[in-house]
Amino acid sequence: MKEILAELEARREIARKGGGEKRIAAQHAKGKLTARERIEVLLDEGSFEEYDTFVAHRCADFGMQESRPYGDGVVTGWGTINGRLVYVFSQDFTVFGGSLSETHAQKICKIMDMAMRNGAPVIGLNDSGGARIQEGVASLAGYAEVFQRNIMASGVIPQISVIMGPCAGGAVYSPAMTDFIFMVRDSSYMFVTGPDVVKTVTNEVVTAEELGGAKTHTTKSSVADAAFENDVEALAEVRRLVDFLPLSNREKPPVRPYYDDPARIEPSLDTLVPENPNKPYDMKELIEKVADEGDFFEIQKDFAKNIITGFIRLEGSTVGVVANQPMVLAGCLDIDSSRKAARFVRFCDAFEIPILTFVDVPGFLPGTAQEYGGVIKHGAKLLFAYGEATVPKVTVITRKAYGGAYDVMASKHLRGDVNYAWPTAEIAVMGAKGAVEILYRSELGDPEKIARRTKEYEDRFANPFVAAERGFIDEVIMPHSTRRRVARAFKALRGKKLENPWKKHDNIPL
Repeated sequence: MKEILAELEARREIARKGGGEKRIAAQHAKGKLTARERIEVLLDEGSFEEYDTFVAHRCADFGMQESRPYGDGVVTGWGTINGRLVYVFSQDFTVFGGSLSETHAQKICKIMDMAMRNGAPVIGLNDSGGARIQEGVASLAGYAEVFQRNIMASGVIPQISVIMGPCAGGAVYSPAMTDFIFMVRDSSYMFVTGPDVVKTVTNEVVTAEELGGAKTHTTKSSVADAAFENDVEALAEVRRLVDFLPLSNREKPPVRPYYDDPARIEPSLDTLVPENPNKPYDMKELIEKVADEGDFFEIQKDFAKNIITGFIRLEGSTVGVVANQPMVLAGCLDIDSSRKAARFVRFCDAFEIPILTFVDVPGFLPGTAQEYGGVIKHGAKLLFAYGEATVPKVTVITRKAYGGAYDVMASKHLRGDVNYAWPTAEIAVMGAKGAVEILYRSELGDPEKIARRTKEYEDRFANPFVAAERGFIDEVIMPHSTRRRVARAFKALRGKKLENPWKKHDNIPL
């Protein structure tokens, strides 16, 4: 018996070594953790239960039978984050460059299937050179098996990808179908074709970092949701994100202890909106002053900064926040901000996370670049997402809500449950200057008359009371009481029941 136990421990030790000490040292030299070290940082101490430790590839071509390391380049299993169940796979770059083989894919598919059955998130730590060329189509088939599970799991369990090394070719499409993608600066990249192929086909000379690095994907492409300095910081932020999310669509998000009075008054909010309607202010200040303990987990912070998305807690419960940012493009909606917010709203709705919307939007961004880029269709995505959502929706209009953008931003007409406005709110088809130029075109040569007409229009429409008279605004509230009013609104909506008509699925304007 002792011999068998000793053999088991010896085999486990071999498996733990992955590609061997030399390759582990090379990984450390790049400032990267190994696959197992990453799991240790991500999960609660001592909680990891590994599966398929001794799985080895079955390829006999190109001399592959000479090297059959345990685990086949990926560590899989389950553990806990703050006591809550999660499934995890961590690709091991020290074994065949983390390349995906048939058995490597089967290991990932096994834990994805278990996660679906048991209703728990899947977290993928990606560090792979792509498909294992020696296995040919078997490797490609493995990718497709993983892709199919990503699709089936979408909206059922949260899926989080952390790109912690190279991610190229077919390897990028699995993360692309997950809910959140985090990257590590200077050590991770994603692209469909690498710099060499790009140079051959298009004659463009580009570095891997420029083509698919963290900066590119968090600021230009919107593929990634956030980038961090190193492996440890990225994994710590994953732990923080998981704490906001439900385990599956069968459960509510967790309720955490809170030490912040829900009725807290914030007098500083009474002066947040400047007297000059064209002067910007920072909407993040409002979000942080409404949130429990000022804790705000922002999503896609560096992309489409004219709209803010992320998670806060109110009375310990998770709430998704979407807010126009007057500091950037005056808070206008455009192609990028519409796509960013629409995806976030649909995630929240899929996982029963209530949505809080702060509105200060002068309209859609004008220009040929926007029209040629399809702003109509992209703007419709956000409109569609809000109208489709059945979760509790609370909206606060702080200043401008003009034109179609007023409708899009969780208005009463898109089944907003509770719609508040500050006294500084201006709800109208357009700003006073533009309206007067259309309504009184014949008087444009007389500046005094135009000034008087503009003042009349502002007095009549540049306020929240016309909308309140029609019931489109439920109440005009004092800015300092925003946290109390919003918290009470969500409390009243906890029992909300609303179902959309039966359909196989919708046809969102992609």
